[in-house]
Amino acid sequence: MSAFFENIPLLLIFAAFVAGFIDSIAGGGGLVTVPALLLAGFSPVESLGTNKLQSLFGSASATIAYAQKGHVHLKAQLPSALMSALGGACGALLAGLLPGDVLRAFLPLLLIAIAIYFALKPNMDDLDRARRITPFLFGVTIVPLIGFYDGLFGPGTGSFFMLSFVSLAGYGLLKATAHTKLLNFASNLGGFATFAVLGVINWKVGLLMGLAQFAGARVGAGLAMKSGAKIIKPLLIVVCLALATKLLYSDNPLGTWLAELIGNSSS
Repeated sequence: MSAFFENIPLLLIFAAFVAGFIDSIAGGGGLVTVPALLLAGFSPVESLGTNKLQSLFGSASATIAYAQKGHVHLKAQLPSALMSALGGACGALLAGLLPGDVLRAFLPLLLIAIAIYFALKPNMDDLDRARRITPFLFGVTIVPLIGFYDGLFGPGTGSFFMLSFVSLAGYGLLKATAHTKLLNFASNLGGFATFAVLGVINWKVGLLMGLAQFAGARVGAGLAMKSGAKIIKPLLIVVCLALATKLLYSDNPLGTWLAELIGNSSS
């Protein structure tokens, strides 16, 4: 058994636990785990594939915790989960064919907009409100679209699900968080299946990180159910801004253009 743990950096285990905790509340766990995998020496493709494996444990753990407390009904949401999984599989399959630079350029702006929306929108709490779209239409349009994005690129998927559930489906923050984790688990599963077929997953590292993710997500989900919107809203805003900042400073075309613009204006 000890051989299983050999050559596994403790950084990856710690990163997975922290990612599971954050992701179960506000999403954005990949902000922690993907850079950690890259720092550990994995290639970008292997980092994405291994991240999909270990993130399954975190999203499954959070989903189970929320379902046990009645915040999400798994059978009722099964059709939406299947659509999310299908979208994730298609996104991962087509990842190499679509213009990733365009996504990387404009994603930070979208995340900043989401953070501003949640920061400024009044009466943002755990109470449900009137929906603006029928559950059927939501399930066949918004859900697979976000699932596709998750398989194609990934960062900010939880934030997009949260925004959609709150602004379109009329869910309160806690209910939106619970349903986000279920659909995020499904899109992760679809993307994971594609990466597994492509053979770009480090199973040993992914499974070990997955155990840490499971534990972190369990702790995070418990805290979210205890504190509700009081912790979900600020953490969601922080995660969106942190992810936007990370993307802007990671060879992002928009970030490069802004840096050049600032440099030219100051010279």
